[in-house]
Amino acid sequence: MLDSLIAVFLVIATGWFLKARGIVAQPQWLGVERLTYQALFPSVVISTLAMADLTSLPVLPMGATLVLSILTMAALLLLARPLLLKLRIAGPAFTSIFQGSVRWNTFVALALAAGLHGRTGAALMAIAVASMIPLLNVLCVLVLARYASHERPMRAGAILRSIVFNPFIWSSAIGLALNPVQAYLPAALTGAIDILGRASLGIGLLVVGASLDLARLARPQPAHGIALLLKLVAMPVFAAFFAHRLGVSGTALEMTIIAASMPTATAAYFLARELGGDAALMAEITTLQTLLAMATLPVALLLLT
Repeated sequence: MLDSLIAVFLVIATGWFLKARGIVAQPQWLGVERLTYQALFPSVVISTLAMADLTSLPVLPMGATLVLSILTMAALLLLARPLLLKLRIAGPAFTSIFQGSVRWNTFVALALAAGLHGRTGAALMAIAVASMIPLLNVLCVLVLARYASHERPMRAGAILRSIVFNPFIWSSAIGLALNPVQAYLPAALTGAIDILGRASLGIGLLVVGASLDLARLARPQPAHGIALLLKLVAMPVFAAFFAHRLGVSGTALEMTIIAASMPTATAAYFLARELGGDAALMAEITTLQTLLAMATLPVALLLLT
């Protein structure tokens, strides 16, 4: 477990080094991230879900566990909003705490799952992708539309488009639709998608590293600590609670805890920037969680599995 985790974070550190030294310039990183987000990562989701033997995997118990964990966290945050207002955490900052507490970094999770358990781990993590990503994007867009600062409120059509055209959502839908007919898919097509998917993990981790901004961590705020505790401590506990009650065990339980213990997604920063959230705070939360997850993730796996 530690070997796989250290390998993942070494690749992340390489991405940070490449950007910090100017070996790959910032405009080029934006292009690489768009490529990964729009093409490479959807390929690994499609390939894994389309070719997996879902009949042998605990799709419903594992999916329900993660969905219930997300809904519990979302309800807790919405109920706690009056208390956060007393801490001077206004609407845009609240949206960053919300995203930082519920979203997860799928690049790191898939790389770790594949390193630990090969195709079985990747298939189980793809179930997590299909279960969590649609719900998370709907929740995060709605919260940003409600609480972030906008010159004009988002219209229902814009909210719907941002959900439907999200690469994580349509790739999950395509992969699940192709799964029943996987035996009839052309080998050239599945081979091409598999090649793109394999490229996504390494490049995605480099992008995660390039997004880290250590200079933002000089002035800790209450919002940082709240997001850290909720995502890296409370979310894995929620997942373990529901998993044990729904009968999720073995490798599936391990993948469930990994999915719940992931730091927030770097895509949260771009969503915050696009929809009027506190993008600077979102970047700080992402950096802190990514750095601290290397310590909290092994502890969560050891204690909760």
